[in-house]
Amino acid sequence: MPLDMLVTGGRIATLAGDRGFGWVEAVGITGGRVAFAGTAIELETRADPHTFRIELDPDEVAIPGLTDAHLHLAEGGMALDRIDLASTATIDDGLALIAAAHEATADGEAWLEGHGWHNDRWGVWPTAADLERAAPGRAVALWAHDHHALWVSRRAMEIAGIDADRGDPAGGIIRHDAGGAPTGVLHEAAARIVTDHVPAASAEQYEGAIARLARDLIRLGVVAVHDPGALSLQEGLGRAIAAYGVLDERGDLPIRVHASIRSEQLATAAGLELRSGDPLGPPGGRARFGWLKLFADGTLASRTAALLDPIEPEAGRPLPPGTERGIWLTEPDDVAAFAKQAAAAGIATQIHAIGDRSCRASLDALEGTAGRTALMPRLEHVQLLHPDDRARFARAGIAASIQPIHVRADAPIARSLWGDRAETRGYPMRSLLEADAVVAFGTDAPVEPIDPWPGLSMAVTRIDGSWPAGSEAFGADERVTLEQALRAACVAPAVTAAETDRGRLIPGQRADLLVIPAEALVHPIEPGGALATARPRLVMIDGEIAFES
Repeated sequence: MPLDMLVTGGRIATLAGDRGFGWVEAVGITGGRVAFAGTAIELETRADPHTFRIELDPDEVAIPGLTDAHLHLAEGGMALDRIDLASTATIDDGLALIAAAHEATADGEAWLEGHGWHNDRWGVWPTAADLERAAPGRAVALWAHDHHALWVSRRAMEIAGIDADRGDPAGGIIRHDAGGAPTGVLHEAAARIVTDHVPAASAEQYEGAIARLARDLIRLGVVAVHDPGALSLQEGLGRAIAAYGVLDERGDLPIRVHASIRSEQLATAAGLELRSGDPLGPPGGRARFGWLKLFADGTLASRTAALLDPIEPEAGRPLPPGTERGIWLTEPDDVAAFAKQAAAAGIATQIHAIGDRSCRASLDALEGTAGRTALMPRLEHVQLLHPDDRARFARAGIAASIQPIHVRADAPIARSLWGDRAETRGYPMRSLLEADAVVAFGTDAPVEPIDPWPGLSMAVTRIDGSWPAGSEAFGADERVTLEQALRAACVAPAVTAAETDRGRLIPGQRADLLVIPAEALVHPIEPGGALATARPRLVMIDGEIAFES
């Protein structure tokens, strides 16, 4: 059969087999799939005058397309038009942006939403009183960097009924000042007290936001994402999942998506007999149903990750009583019950687990569900893991979904709050791979930027180019090889999603291909160097060019 397309002229990493890059000289494509991979001479005999040719320059290589195994696509798309505080160095910088948004919003009843503030970066916890100076009388809700704390205004608390007498909800904390008044920061489940009152975006807004961010992802070489779901209470299956289905039906979904649900959506999904891996749009489309997403614990920066040993004390920053080992957002018995219920309905579970205590309890919850669903059960983040639990992933068939870019911001905080544990047990990428676990990489955008390349570099170097000169690698023993990093970004996400025809450039696989600068894969990988700043010249999805610069 003649080839539709021939990619040749350089080096192509097929990632064939279980190890190595699987370099070949040329790849032939027919019907959107790889038909042949081998030497240029072998494939040239299969081409004809109608075969479309892509010639790689001498300084280019081709690799499989990347999959982000943990990216909030719908929420990230909506965040593009909201206040972004990620680049602010001080609280005054943040308040200036908020004041500008307040002045630019003529409707005094409209909410201001945003994200990206960081109490460790600012050196202070923000308050509702601060917001009153920047946006007096305005309802404001701003997510922290990790999306596990919400900074809200006095008007927002008034609407939600939060006052000095309001107690903490299960799995959440309302911060109070010395006089007992709420400060305006809501941790974990307490955030929903306010977010449930924020007007929901329309279906059209979701559809436009998803398509817009998806096009941005393609330009970075990301051809598929696993969206772990919404941040606020959802009715039914939620507007994001509906938007994925509509876009897919119209042929307007640029990339592949596995979309997850939260616990309040489980009954609806089970009632519809929707199973993990099922299409959300037309059969054979790009939108598929993913996992049930549960939250076991909180986060490092919010001091709510569930730990086996207490957090290191911070001078002048006492923790709320009883939270020295973090908190449970969902009690372990409830996590296990949800996972069991989901597995019985054919729905795989992914669990947000940051601390080592949370990882252990989450492994306990998932061990009985592995092998019962099409998709692999997963732990998300795995930022602190006891050595005794490393072998449990492979043994039970549970995947680890890790976002190496978190090390960039988290390293100094982890060293401070977790002490020696941070270096020896933190972000255990290499040790999990050596224990034969399936390790999939992602970015956790919009917690972090959508750009996947700095994370790949961080996984290899454990140092970021933005760190001061002379900085030491964080947990250097957990560095992975470049080939391992690429497999975690290309192959492993497809494995967790039971996509046996994606992730490699070998015969029968979908022709998802990137052309990138060869220097990005040249050893040694330098912090902030060519890998961290790589940009594809060409991106192909299903054998069709989706982007070309």
